[in-house]
Amino acid sequence: MVSVAALFSSLLALTFVVVPLDDRPVTAQLPRLLGSIAGVRVVEPPRALLGRYLVPGDSAAVMRWLREEAPREARAYVISSDMIVYGGLVASRIPGTSRAVAYTRLQDLAAFRAARSDASFTVFGTVMRLAPTGVPKLGSATTFPFAGGDVWGPIQQYANLPDPPQTDDQRALAASLRAQLGPALDAYLDTRARDRDVDLFALRVAAEGGFDKIVIGQDDAGPVGLHLRDLAALRAFATRWLPPSRASIEPGADELGMVLVAAALAHEANDVPRVRVVYSRADGAAVEDPLEFAPIATTIADLIRSCGATQVTGPFPADVDLFVRVPGTGFADETKFVNAIEHETGRAPGRPDPPTAVAVADLSFLAANDYAEQRRLTQDLVVRRLAGRVDAFASWNTVANTVGTALPEAIAVRAGRLMGSYDARANATFTFMRYVDDVAFHADVRPRLNADLGAQGIDDHTLLLPDVAQRVASENRALLWPEGLDLLEQIAPQFRDAGFTITLPWDRTFETELDIRLAPR
Repeated sequence: MVSVAALFSSLLALTFVVVPLDDRPVTAQLPRLLGSIAGVRVVEPPRALLGRYLVPGDSAAVMRWLREEAPREARAYVISSDMIVYGGLVASRIPGTSRAVAYTRLQDLAAFRAARSDASFTVFGTVMRLAPTGVPKLGSATTFPFAGGDVWGPIQQYANLPDPPQTDDQRALAASLRAQLGPALDAYLDTRARDRDVDLFALRVAAEGGFDKIVIGQDDAGPVGLHLRDLAALRAFATRWLPPSRASIEPGADELGMVLVAAALAHEANDVPRVRVVYSRADGAAVEDPLEFAPIATTIADLIRSCGATQVTGPFPADVDLFVRVPGTGFADETKFVNAIEHETGRAPGRPDPPTAVAVADLSFLAANDYAEQRRLTQDLVVRRLAGRVDAFASWNTVANTVGTALPEAIAVRAGRLMGSYDARANATFTFMRYVDDVAFHADVRPRLNADLGAQGIDDHTLLLPDVAQRVASENRALLWPEGLDLLEQIAPQFRDAGFTITLPWDRTFETELDIRLAPR
């Protein structure tokens, strides 16, 4: 039973409303935890409305929830247009929702915003990635659009060609793939065109005052492919009709909810954080992520701006030091890099109040399948007792995903300190979960799960039949639980485990879901 004091406290808490991209931990759970770090209540629609993997969310029900049940006192709204229009990210990649329906749903969202004019209102969408959702044609995916490696694989190959093809070999390959795929390719291209038109319409609604700000992230796509034409069209419209402060088109997708919650937190704290970026090697800024269309320095600059912050260099003071480790960092550079992290977490007398927040973005995952490389920085931080002293840590999937997790956490820490509502336990929980998920799971447990599935003759891990998924979830829990507790002892010994739940949110091995409750030791 909730106490009167607890209820009164929750009513007084600053409140944000977030409609996430889908129900995964990185898109739905982490924005709520960010709010907790700064003492802000983040409210989302019930999970049942958000769908699950191949089952779309209920867009109409989410809009009803916004109108009828979302807290009216919310100071900020962060809304996924993909959830409102299609029912989530996966649903945005398939045919089904017409342009007319999509436009109507965006207009409904703008009408809702007009009734909440005293709150900030930010919308984020995505440019469709080059690959369709890749799942085998089995179980619930038997009739799922583009399912089966003989369909989504060739579509991805076609989409990654230059547009238009530049050489005779590329033209011949494009023609061959077109003949092979037939109507499936037409459906994919029609879906891409619809998504682009819907993104353009969302920009138009923003330009007409329907939303305060819009951010459109390019889902996984490199520097070549069909997406470049979409990006060009979106950028041309945004450049003509919207100032940079109200529209951004940048790499990334899953992290955008966190990025915009961070921006709202900074705004509530009357803060424009100054961010200094420190790379682990001199040429680190030029590194490129194969799943992004720009060098990492460009991606990071976009994320800093979208977080409501500004980037500083040289002798200028910083409020956040963002340490970025890139693959191929040699021993001498690694030592210098970790020494710099140790210096900035020193909390020595004379440091500013609040002190400079320290965030670590470990991009070692770009060294694909080199798990020793991916664990190296975390091991160094643990050995030198720095892992629990940094304010933020992340290391997963793409540059935008990682920096778009670590930087918002650091900004939430700073905002909480400025507002006097900082929650150290929530901060420790968020950071600890990143070490367990991004390193222990991705660089140790997940490869073991996939190897065990391979030994059973299951080589495609993107969709598991329910009985297989249940077995894998149990194995994941058995392997990850002791590793997690060991990390807790090393990283945050001031806390003990008061409840640790480990699941697979979707029937695949790509991610895990953690629910950890920490109590003072």
